[in-house]
Amino acid sequence: MKLVSWNVNGIRACVKKGFIDYFKEVDADIFCIQESKLQEGQIELILDGYHQYWNYALKKGYSGTAVFTKKEPISVHYGLGDEETEPEGRILTLEYEGFYLVNVYTPNSKRDLARLPYRLEWEDRIREYLLGLDEIKPVIMCGDLNVAHNAIDLKNAKSNRGNSGFTDEERERMTSLLRSGFVDAFRYKYPEVEGAYTWWSYMAKVRERNIGWRIDYFIVSEKLQDKIIDSQIHCDIMGSDHCPVALEMDL
Repeated sequence: MKLVSWNVNGIRACVKKGFIDYFKEVDADIFCIQESKLQEGQIELILDGYHQYWNYALKKGYSGTAVFTKKEPISVHYGLGDEETEPEGRILTLEYEGFYLVNVYTPNSKRDLARLPYRLEWEDRIREYLLGLDEIKPVIMCGDLNVAHNAIDLKNAKSNRGNSGFTDEERERMTSLLRSGFVDAFRYKYPEVEGAYTWWSYMAKVRERNIGWRIDYFIVSEKLQDKIIDSQIHCDIMGSDHCPVALEMDL
């Protein structure tokens, strides 16, 4: 089974920059996007052979997630069911026979860290949510998690420490999640690979010089770790300030 996750930073713009070509070429069984940035009816995306599930943000041009899947899920759940997170369209959960697929777009703490307290509460709720699902069946979570977990996961760790996405608090929440029974699929396969990034600033020459961050992940239940065949970063794919990440599993 092949799964792909991509923060498209606006699906309408990404479609104009080659999204469909990549989508057809990668031929994923499940394809997740984050930051769709649209409302229902604002795009007609024809993806033959796929069921489409969208979680729109109430705010126009903001956030949003979607999942395109060849196999129809048993059930689909939007958000965590509370009033604070649902309006931003940040979570989609699809239930399959052997696992839950959770597509997540984690809130950014903001440059001045004004949203850090909310972000940390979010992390605690997500962990409890995933643990609850994991008691029923294994979980595959993917998405833009807006954190570089360790120094190896961004180019300039020393100068960025304490900045949004690399605060001690955000990194500790990721550590806590992994210690509670989950695996970072890419680091499980490639624990020491450097220069593996999924997001680059739009500043001039930054992407060309690979001054980036790895903030897009596949996180899987430990009970599925031996099913991981490969975890890839498709850094050559343009169309967004993020690149797609892929996971191949023997399911």
